[in-house]
Amino acid sequence: MSIMEEEELEFSDDLEAILHLSPEVQLAIEQVFPSQDPLDRADFNAVEYINTLFPTEQSLANIDDVVNKIRLKIRRLDDNIRMVVRGQTNVGQDGRQVKEITRDIKQLDHAKRHLTTSITTLNHLHMLAGGVDSLEAMTRRRQYGEVANLLQGVVNVLEHFQKYMGIPQIRQLSERVKAAQSELGAQILADFEESFPSQGSKKPGGPSNVLRDACLVANVLDPRIKQEIIKKFIRQHLSEYLVLFQENQDVAWLDKIDRRYAWIKRQLVDYEEKYGRMFPGEWFMTERIAVEFCHITRTELAKLMRTRAREIEVKLLLFAIQRTTNFEGLLAKRFSGCTLNDGVTKKADSPLDSTNPFFEDEQGEDSVSEKEEELDKKPKAPDNPFHGIVSKCFEPHLYVYIESQDKNLGELIDRFVADFRAQGPPKAGSEEGGAVLPSCADLFVYYKKCMVQCSQLSTGEPMIALTTIFQKYLREYAWKILSGNLPKTTSSSGGGLTISSLLKEKEGSEVAKFTVEELCLVCSILSTAEYCLATTQQLEEKLKEKVDKTLAERINLTGEMDTFSTVISNSIQLLVQDLDSACDPALTAMSKMPWQSVEHVGDQSPYVTSIIMHIKQNVPVIRDNLASTRKYFTQFCIKFTNSFIPKFINHLFRCKPISMVGAEQLLLDTHSLKTVLLDLPSIGSQVVRKAPASYTKIVVKGMTRAEMILKVVMAPHEPPVVFVDNYIKLLADGNPETFQKILDMKALKRSEQSSMLELFRQRLPTPPSGADGGSSLSFSTPTPEQESSRIRKLEKLIKKRL
Repeated sequence: MSIMEEEELEFSDDLEAILHLSPEVQLAIEQVFPSQDPLDRADFNAVEYINTLFPTEQSLANIDDVVNKIRLKIRRLDDNIRMVVRGQTNVGQDGRQVKEITRDIKQLDHAKRHLTTSITTLNHLHMLAGGVDSLEAMTRRRQYGEVANLLQGVVNVLEHFQKYMGIPQIRQLSERVKAAQSELGAQILADFEESFPSQGSKKPGGPSNVLRDACLVANVLDPRIKQEIIKKFIRQHLSEYLVLFQENQDVAWLDKIDRRYAWIKRQLVDYEEKYGRMFPGEWFMTERIAVEFCHITRTELAKLMRTRAREIEVKLLLFAIQRTTNFEGLLAKRFSGCTLNDGVTKKADSPLDSTNPFFEDEQGEDSVSEKEEELDKKPKAPDNPFHGIVSKCFEPHLYVYIESQDKNLGELIDRFVADFRAQGPPKAGSEEGGAVLPSCADLFVYYKKCMVQCSQLSTGEPMIALTTIFQKYLREYAWKILSGNLPKTTSSSGGGLTISSLLKEKEGSEVAKFTVEELCLVCSILSTAEYCLATTQQLEEKLKEKVDKTLAERINLTGEMDTFSTVISNSIQLLVQDLDSACDPALTAMSKMPWQSVEHVGDQSPYVTSIIMHIKQNVPVIRDNLASTRKYFTQFCIKFTNSFIPKFINHLFRCKPISMVGAEQLLLDTHSLKTVLLDLPSIGSQVVRKAPASYTKIVVKGMTRAEMILKVVMAPHEPPVVFVDNYIKLLADGNPETFQKILDMKALKRSEQSSMLELFRQRLPTPPSGADGGSSLSFSTPTPEQESSRIRKLEKLIKKRL
């Protein structure tokens, strides 16, 4: 291949790379120059194009015509390209001509703009010069109405000349304007001083049009002029107040604080009638007078209370605070508070938190007193920008209020104790039985009243002090009213009971247990403790909402909530202990019965009947009195079962020696107890509810173990290997002591027991690697369904033998 051909190929490749356009560019070209010619397509394929021109061999006869057409098309394309290239040779020269024309137009535009600016500036200068002359003349004649409009215009025009202050004439005009402003300020202040003298016996003058226009001028002058006018007027307007309510005056003390607020109300009405139109509305003069009155009052009251601190009593303090907060609320209704923080208007349309401190209406909540419901229905207080503007002065003396609440709450707790002793425990069958004690609701209603009252006075340290008082008496209520009134248990020992005494045992005789009234009392204390626990949590939340955010972390009532939780736990334990103790004599009698001499299997044994009797006596009473706290009744059932079943199994091991018939009787008794325990949550109830799954699981697991013990005892001990394997399979207990107890129940000889124990140790399965050396084995325990099936088979066997 020649060098020229190689160069043509390289040029062709370069050209193809250059002409490779992106899909976006290709799409834009197709939209601007739509074409159906295959040669214009981006995906042009020469082979397909040739096949389209010559689809058959016969069509090749026209190849010369086709070639001529393509050459003609190429020639036309070359002519078009040549014309476009030649047309671009004069573009540069034409562009330079256009640029020169544009430059000339731009110069003319600049000249026009400068000419316009010059004319405008000359007009402004003419206006400024004339305005300054007029301003000086009107100032001398005190034509404040005309000056107010003119001065604002002159100041606005003068702003256009700030960049020309280097010109002497402009600077001179600016100085004349400043001098006129200073003269106006001094002149207006003098006019107000003459009309409203701050000292002397001359009475203040009435409103005038001159002073009204002077206020309009003051709006344009330095803001200090306006502030000085307001300050002097308010000082003069309140000068009488300082004289009437001096520290040595009788009306100055807290018991006559109403007179202060009555005086300012009259003064505000008088101001509106005389001077309401003299000052511009945007000065908010009425509000400013009221605010200054509040500042003076707060200062004077603080100084007075420091001097006479020993004379402050809680009733007097609360009276003064109530009247003051009422006055602050009146100000909030009348004014917006826009003058309190540098003219920033506070809109009073965002509500505060509800005045309800901690009680909330919840569906299903029991024992809420009518007093609480009435307080909960109070409307939410609107945002008060004037809150504390006067009443802040009482905060240093709120220790008097806190000490008073400490004393009142102490007396309230003592009254609760006395009332409880006088009324005695709730009567059985009455509506009071199991209900929340009324004193609990009274205590929290009083807490609410104190918290709302204190939060209106201060949201700072006094609230923390009040919280400490609340904590103190919550604990005292838990100790004196709740824990202090729980009935005392008497330990009942069944050691002296005999089988005959058990058989003769009548309902409630010779068994130390709670009366129905005492059971109701325990349930009532439990319900009250639960109510206190929930309400104390709400109290903590509301206290944190009321107190300053920086102090919220210091409010913590967890200790008090734990105290009420302890009362609940102790109450449940008392109920469990009472029923458990009542069943002890029956279990003791069971362990002392001669099971070896039982000759036949009959109905359930007397000890079972005794246990069921005690359960039917206690559980319905407890369930009915804990109807509002079902979860704690469930806890009682679980705790009783967890206590009773292990004790029953321990007494079961004491039933030795035992015969086959005796074991069968015990198995029947165990099944009867299991049935009763499964039905324990709804025993004696007309409405049968399914027991909680957690409770059922405990009963089935515990009583199934008791049944398996008896099944092992009933099994023959010969051959020993079968007996040991059967034990391991049924009990899944690798503890040799348990196996020893089984052997004792079967009354085997010591020699037989030794060989059995040795065989037991040999037959124990090897624990898996990594397992701890516990006594329980790792193989699976029979499911409750499997055990129920085994029990049914055993019952059939017993019936056949009977």
